[in-house]
Order: sequence, then C-alpha cells, then structure tokens
Amino acid sequence: MFKFDKRILNILVIAILTFITFYWTFFIFHQSPQISVIIGVIITRIISSFLIYKDYSISWSKSTQRTFLIKSIVYISSFIVYLPIFYGDVRFALLASELFLYLFSINFLMYSYNYFTNKCNTIKDKTVIIYGAGKAGVKLSDEFRNSKYTIKYFVDDSKILQKRSVDGIQIISKSKLKTIVKNTKFDLLVIAMPSANKSRVKFIYDKLNPHFKTIKILPSLDEILQEKDYSAQLKDISVEDLLARHPKDLDKDKIEKFIKDKVVLITGAGGSIGSEISRQCKKFGAKQLILLDHSEYNLYQIIEELSCKNTIPVMQTVRNIGFIENTFKKYKPQIVIHAAAYKHVPLVEDNILEGISNNIIGTKNCIDLSIKYNVEKFVLISTDKAVRPTNVMGTTKRVCELYAQNVISKSTEIVAVRFGNVLGSSGSVIPKFKAQIESGGPITVTHPDITRYFMLIPEACELVLQAASIGKGGEIFILDMGEPIKIVDLAKKMIELSGREEIQIEYCGLRPGEKLYEELLIDDSDKKTDYDSITVASSTRFDINLLNKKIEELLVSDDKIKVLKEIVPEFNHKLN
Repeated sequence: MFKFDKRILNILVIAILTFITFYWTFFIFHQSPQISVIIGVIITRIISSFLIYKDYSISWSKSTQRTFLIKSIVYISSFIVYLPIFYGDVRFALLASELFLYLFSINFLMYSYNYFTNKCNTIKDKTVIIYGAGKAGVKLSDEFRNSKYTIKYFVDDSKILQKRSVDGIQIISKSKLKTIVKNTKFDLLVIAMPSANKSRVKFIYDKLNPHFKTIKILPSLDEILQEKDYSAQLKDISVEDLLARHPKDLDKDKIEKFIKDKVVLITGAGGSIGSEISRQCKKFGAKQLILLDHSEYNLYQIIEELSCKNTIPVMQTVRNIGFIENTFKKYKPQIVIHAAAYKHVPLVEDNILEGISNNIIGTKNCIDLSIKYNVEKFVLISTDKAVRPTNVMGTTKRVCELYAQNVISKSTEIVAVRFGNVLGSSGSVIPKFKAQIESGGPITVTHPDITRYFMLIPEACELVLQAASIGKGGEIFILDMGEPIKIVDLAKKMIELSGREEIQIEYCGLRPGEKLYEELLIDDSDKKTDYDSITVASSTRFDINLLNKKIEELLVSDDKIKVLKEIVPEFNHKLN
C-alpha cells in the first residue's frame, strides 16, 4: 500500500512558497522574473534543506524556536550560494527582499501549524505556576505548552526578572503570588530551581502547599540529563527534598585527585554507604574497584549497577583475616574505605558477640592488613553513636576509632569519618515510615522528643571522600550534619506529603541502647579544616598494647559490657 512520504510535502512547500514569494516580490518591484532564476533558487533551497541540513526530518507539530532558527539558517545559507550571481544588480535588493519574505512565510506556516495542531489536540483544563524563571523554568514552560496545563505565572525572587515576562507570561514576586493564591487554588506548582538548598525548598513548600493540589520539583543539577525532557523528570516533593543538605564547599577537584587512577578496596560495598562510595569512586575515575561484601545479593546488585570491567566482586567477610589477606595480596589496593559494619542498635544489643566480632575485629583486620601491605590511605566510616555511647553498637565503633588513632601505622595514613543518619539507608526510619503509611498506619515513634541528624547518602559519601583526601593520618573527621530533627516532626511531614491525614502516630518507647539525641563532638577542642562542612575531633591517646590486650579479653570475657566500659569509660549502657 502506498504511503505518502512527508518529505515530498516538504519539497512541494519549499517550491510553491518560493514561487509565490518570488512573483509577489517582483510584482512589488515592477520587475519581470526569469523562470530560469526561479527554478535555480528553488533547486538551491531544496538541496540546502535536504542534502546539507537534513531539515526534512523536522516535525512541524513539535517544532520549537530552535526549529525556526534552523530553517532560517538553511535558507540564508542557500541565499549566500546564489548571491554572487546578482551582486551589483538592482535585483540583489529584490532577491534579498524575497528571501526575508520567504523566511517570514515558512516560519509563520510552521508556527501556525504547530500552534493549531497542539491546541486542537490538547484540552488545557489544568493550571500550573512555575517557581523559578531561570533556564530550567523556561525550558519547562516550552514543554508544558503542548500539555493539558496552562501556565499562569512564573515566580522568581529576582527584582530584575519581575519586571519582565516569558512569552507573554508574567514573572511575579513570591509576595504577589501569596496574594493571588489566597483567592484561587491552582492545580500544580513546579519548583524549577535545581540548585536550591533544602531550606529554600522547605520554605516554599510550607507557604504554598495549602494553595495547590500538587507540588512537584525538579531533581538536582547532577540528576538532570541534558538530552532528557525536564518535564519527564518532575517528581513529587519528598521528605528527602525538604531535609537534604547541599554542602556549598564540596571540592570535587580535590576528591578526583584523591581517587583518580587508584586501586580502591571498599568493604561493605553492597550496603547503603558502601554502594554509594563505590558509585562515587567510579565517577571520580578510580583505576580499579575491589568491592568486598559478605552478602551475595547486595554484592550482585552493586556489581550489576556499575557494570564496569574494572570492578572486581569479592564475596568475603571482614572477620576472616586469612581470606581478606589473599584479597590484599592479589589486588594491592592503594586506598581502603571500610564501610562494613553492623549498624542497627537493637539488633547489636541482642547479638553482642556478633557486633564485637564484625565491627571491632573486622575493622582491626582491615587496618592491620592495610599497614602490612603498604596501603596509602585507610578510611574508617564511623558514626555519631560513637560519641558518649549508650549502646553496644556505638561503643564498638568508638573502639574502632581508638584503634585507628593509636595503632602504629607506618606509611599508611589512617583516618576516620564520623557522621549521623543518612536519608534512605536500609536502617533509616524513612523506609519504615513509608511502609507504615502504605499499610494504613499507624506510624510508630519511640519518643516525642527524640531527635536525629540527617544527610542524603550521596552528600555524605562525597564529604567522606573529601575528608579522606585532606587527612594526614590519626584524624577523626566530623561532617556538618546541620541541625538535628525531631523524629515526630519527620513523621508528621511524611503523613502530610502522602496526603493521608487519617494516619495516626503512636509512641512505643525507647529501645535498648537508644538515646533521645545523638552527638557528633566529644568536647569543644575540635579543630576547623579548610572546609566549613568538615571539622576534626581532638585526639584520644590509648596505649596500643593495652588496647590490643583489652580487645583479646573482650572476645573471651563473659561480661563483655564490663570490658567495653574499661576501654570506653564514657560508655553509659542504657537498657531502657
């Protein structure tokens, strides 16, 4: 069956429009056109359009300003081809006039076709306001034009932009928007500010949420793909968007210099922190990644995701020094990032020996082998729960910090990085709250006054690598986690975002080893670094021979809590 080729239509449009504009221009100038000239110009335009620029593939119904620009370039260049023939002749002015009349005609046709086609095919029964009149907001407006949404306003904080408009759409201030939304409820608000920090997003959300049926947000700049429509990336605003911190002093050049062309061994590589560290190391150009994890499934997941020939999976436990020594011998890592640990407080309380074995012995094994095999830098991932610990998990991590600070490290630089909870990790309250909301509630919170520090996993991992890059050995780096957040406020915000206001909050009491608030500092003598997001905890000296003796005693003692208190005197075990 014959199928009409739209390229033929394109040829006919070019030919007919050229012929008409030629005759009209010649008529105005009281000249008689030569048919050979007309045919020559038509052929030149068709050749320029099809063979050189291939603009026959342009869809008129999806045309944009860029399409009109391409069309103009095509025909101006075709004009340049036959320009010498008419140079010096009165017909040069005539021909130039014809060209611009043609350009106006072809672009008018395309714009009209685009406008009426999309207007007839789309019922615009929704209203949208775009918060942000920058590049992202303007690009979004182009994409919304062919949708069911009518763009009512742009909102921007720039006083200069507030005096202007985008394609006839007014740019207003946030104060004017507040006045407008008092009387009218709109369907959608889009926060189109990919570089906005969490406090700005939270402020906008809190002020405007009652006046919109839906609020969506563009992801961060790093997440936006250049070749992908912004509108396709719009997402519902999440609690992560409201709590996320975006460190302003992130030094990616420093991180790249630290990681690039290095062999990096990551323990616990399949976990929440370890997997993100693995992604970051790949992004910053590691020569080879040795991903070690005792979980078959977690290791498989991260290996499949990275799918890189320079990524080596090693399914081992850090507790078996003989096995992991073979890994050190075989791959000779230059950097070791130790993320393997048991982190769930109540589970470690119920499995104290496992917690000690995995956290303390596993860390000691990795540090000792790093020293033995001349690793350049060893990075211990620690936790805020190591500060004045009230549970076994936090105390085991404090023992690891003490060992990292006091072991005779020879040429290996050993540093620890301490931070709080990360949003979205396997042990985070957020996945738990989401599951409780989906099941209809209630949300269970241990105590109305309990607070925690929070940070996004990618941000935390980037700062870990940055801290490691500036370490000289013996430091415990502390990441700035911002202000602590009440867990009950987090639960309320998640209920609000879900739109299920009927869900209740219940208090179930503190769990064994849990305290109301976490700390990141032990005393006030902590030092600044070149980066505001990173500080250094003061050193704690501990005789390494005595520490080794106490660790051996810890493994065989019947009263492991007593021995842990001897190593970490500030350990105040709370059974709640």
